[in-house]
Amino acid sequence: MTNHNMNTNKTIKWGILGCGNIAHYFAQDLGSIPNAKLHAVASRNLQKAKDFGEKYDAPQAYGSYEELSKDNEIDVIYIATPHVFHHENTIMCLNNNKAVLCEKPFAMNISQVEEMISIAKEKQIFLMEALWTYFLPHYDHVLKLIGSKEFGNVKTVTADFGFAATFNPDGRLFNKKLGGGSLLDVGIYPLFAALSILGYPDKIEANATFGKTGVDETCTMKLEYSNGTSASLFSAISKDTNTEAIIEFEKATIKINTQFHKPSSITILKNGVSESFEFPVTTNGYNYEAIHVQNMLLQNRTESTIMTFDKSLQLIKMLDTVREKIGLQYS
Repeated sequence: MTNHNMNTNKTIKWGILGCGNIAHYFAQDLGSIPNAKLHAVASRNLQKAKDFGEKYDAPQAYGSYEELSKDNEIDVIYIATPHVFHHENTIMCLNNNKAVLCEKPFAMNISQVEEMISIAKEKQIFLMEALWTYFLPHYDHVLKLIGSKEFGNVKTVTADFGFAATFNPDGRLFNKKLGGGSLLDVGIYPLFAALSILGYPDKIEANATFGKTGVDETCTMKLEYSNGTSASLFSAISKDTNTEAIIEFEKATIKINTQFHKPSSITILKNGVSESFEFPVTTNGYNYEAIHVQNMLLQNRTESTIMTFDKSLQLIKMLDTVREKIGLQYS
């Protein structure tokens, strides 16, 4: 049903919950979107929230997440806290009737994700996992090429995402209490690539290396499909990798160039000839998902037409399965 009275000029007022690095990138990009206004930010440290708010012209700063979730001016809240808090933060915002865009991974396991989705459905409030890669121009282009069957069927997907993080046992990457490890932080991107290109696998194999804090520092994953296709995936927080996605078709190979999950370029290799395609992006790239969220809200939708609940459920199910295979448990 189309809402013909849709007011496309309505300003959407955003709240940002959590003031870490990713929140800064997101706030910068909100500034590039017509009809988007950063209205309020919250940190558990009021001074941090005030400094953040000042930097991005947000009129309101709160020293508690609860206060932000109760601000009646806000249309939608972007949740940018560590993984372990996504579930409780999302539910609090939904219970205060706020639409939510929650950073990936959506939550720590499938039961948490199911609860978040069921509350959003029950209250008929918009909720989406912030898998920004899905909305980036280069990635959208690749998915259209796959759909067109121009190069035949996909045979294999190879994707990796690794970086050498500075070891800090208390930092969120290495701290088990904060949902640390390579899988949830960056392994989610190669898994997402396989899911968005090949669908849900029939078989998942995985193994990992663990560091002294008990989190996976590298994770190797193999997905197999009944039609014979497969995906080889890798993630690491202990070493730098190419961070590319390579899609092998019957008639060509597409390489999504380094840092495939971010705004990037692609190279198509066909009959021995290589051709590159640029997708110039002037922002950090978070504006694309934010614009999508605004469009969904203006259409009174309660679920994304792209990053659907089903996609989020399949993704968390894959993450849960990999964790089970590698023997990684969070309390």
